Order: sequence, then C-alpha cells, then structure tokens
Amino acid sequence: MSILPHYEDPRIDRNKIHGLIDVIVLTVCAVASGADGWEAIEQFGKEKIDWLRNYVALNNGVPSHDGIAYVLSRLSPQKFRECFMSWTRAVTEETGGEVIAIDGKTAKGSRDRKHQRNPLHMVSAWACHNRLVLGQQATQEKSNEITAIPKLLRLLELKGCIVTIDAMGCQRAIAEQIIDQIGDYVLGLKANQDTLHDAVADFFTVAQAKQFAGVVHDYVEEVDKDHGRLEIRRYYITEELCTLPAPRNWKGLRSIGMVERECLQGDTRSVEQRYFINSIPGQARPFAHAVRGHWGVENPLHWRLEVVLGDDASRIRKGNGPAIMTSIRHLCMNLFERETSSMSLAKKRRKAAWNDDYRAKVIFS
Repeated sequence: MSILPHYEDPRIDRNKIHGLIDVIVLTVCAVASGADGWEAIEQFGKEKIDWLRNYVALNNGVPSHDGIAYVLSRLSPQKFRECFMSWTRAVTEETGGEVIAIDGKTAKGSRDRKHQRNPLHMVSAWACHNRLVLGQQATQEKSNEITAIPKLLRLLELKGCIVTIDAMGCQRAIAEQIIDQIGDYVLGLKANQDTLHDAVADFFTVAQAKQFAGVVHDYVEEVDKDHGRLEIRRYYITEELCTLPAPRNWKGLRSIGMVERECLQGDTRSVEQRYFINSIPGQARPFAHAVRGHWGVENPLHWRLEVVLGDDASRIRKGNGPAIMTSIRHLCMNLFERETSSMSLAKKRRKAAWNDDYRAKVIFS
C-alpha cells in the first residue's frame, strides 16, 4: 500500500514488535470492512490473517487491540495527512474549474470528559467533481476553523479551482491566500462580516424590488420536486460593486451573488436568501455550480462519514487516535469512490467485509 512510502516510525526500536505498515494496512482493511474500534480491528485481523499476509508480513501475528491503539495514537496526524494528500493528488483526475468545498465537522464521540478534552473538529477539503477528500486539518474547536483553513489551503493545489467556504471562512486573509495560490473563491456571508453582509443584502433587496432595472446581472433558476416538496432556487450574480464598503480590501473580488431558496410543501411556504462574495466573473451558471457543490458536501462527505463509517459513534479517544482514525475513514471513502461500481458506499463496505477479492480490488488495485 503506497500511501505511506516514507512515513517515519515514531516508536523506538525495542517497541517495534509489529511493523508500522502492517498495523496501518490491517487498520485500513478492517475499517473498510466495517470495523469501528480497536477490538474490532484486532478481531478482523485474526479472522483474515492468511489473506492479510498476501500484502503485509505480520511476522509476529496480529497485534492486540491495545497494541494497535498504542501505535496509531502515537502517529503524527499532520505527517499522516501529508502522506494522505500526496496519495490523493496522485490519483485525482485533473479537471478545469473543479469546485473544492472547505467545510468542518465535529466527531462527537471523540470528546474525552475524563481528561477534559474537547471533541475533534476536522476541516476537510472535498473535490466535488472527483468526489474525493483532498485533505484535512484538525482543530479542537469549531471557532478555530479560521486558523485551520489557511493551513489546509497551503497543502492544496488550487490553480484553476473554485474554493467555496461558508461564512466562518469569509476572511480577507483567506481570500488573499486563495488568489495568491491562483484559485478563485465563492465565500458565504453572514453576521461575522456584518457591514459587508448588510451592504450586499441591501443591494439585492433594492435591485429585486426594481426587477433589476438598470443593473447588469446574470440569473439562472433551478426547480426540484420530490416527495411532495417543491424547491425553487434562484441564483443572481453581478459585478456591480459600487455600493460595497472598501471592496478593494478583498483581493480578487469581482462579483457578488445571492441565492434565493423558495420551498413549498403543502400549505407551507418558506423563502430564504443567502449572500456571497466571489472572485469569479458575473456568470450565473458557474456561480450556481459552485454553490450547489458546497451544499452537496453534506451528503457525500459528512453524512457518509457519520452514518456509514460511524465517525460520530466512534469512542476512540486516546492520544492522536481520533485524528488518525478520521483520516483513515477519509482514505476508505476515497478508496471506495475509486471503485467504479454503482453500489452505495454502505453496500460496498458490506461487500468488502464478505468478499476477499473485492476488498483486495478496493484497497490494493
């Protein structure tokens, strides 16, 4: 398995009863096959030791669950993520205009009240076209996303890509960094940028009231109907920035956008507006594509990580274990995504548990 070709083993020699690559390959195979904790990983190894020895030595047999926990909880999450990202870049299809959604998720089960440790909060980069996790950056608090996002961006190749971030990441320094890395941005606006948010909201409120008379803009509408619920999404974008406070303070700022979502279900109607600042031209379809891509991260990334791979239910809390295991779950998602059958992730994971040949195809092909 080539994800860790140059990963330095942090253990001293006398503690190296089991090879580092043996432990990591065992863990990846076990997690891909449904294991959700140290004891389950050990059990998988004992059941599949003959199969595993086709790929790793396991000269001293399968490590105990305490041994697995000891090794993985001492790995450097940052070095592991760097290896992960290097591997992902090698298998990622290059596409012009790729939308990279930056979003955070808290692993609720990783809270350690006994040692007063907050749950792990992981900021991830999701490639919407390739449907791959490009990388992650861990932080102990959701509020620390502002410091985690720049670190994650520095590890990504952004040239030709559109980076989407919700309001937490709408910061001048982050916008400047994306432009400096030759990317574009679509950044959500909320109360953390209250003056700018109010200016953009006021612009679109007035323009909409006058049916955009005299306002150069672009517009596209999408309609979805499912299970008795009708949703209409209206995307407006313009390059008129004259009403904004100090637009030059935002490097690369070229357009502002609004998305209006109208939902009809029975007799209930709701309407909400969201506002964005962008470095992309004032064209509605690319703007809509970027916003949809960011909203879509909830299902293919967060929901599958929580529900299918059991990230929230995990009770792994020791040392760096939570961060390493979240990265391994991300890796498993990527491995399954590269396997091109039409099955859902849940079905692929069950098949990996039952079928040795399929598991080998997913992990080692």
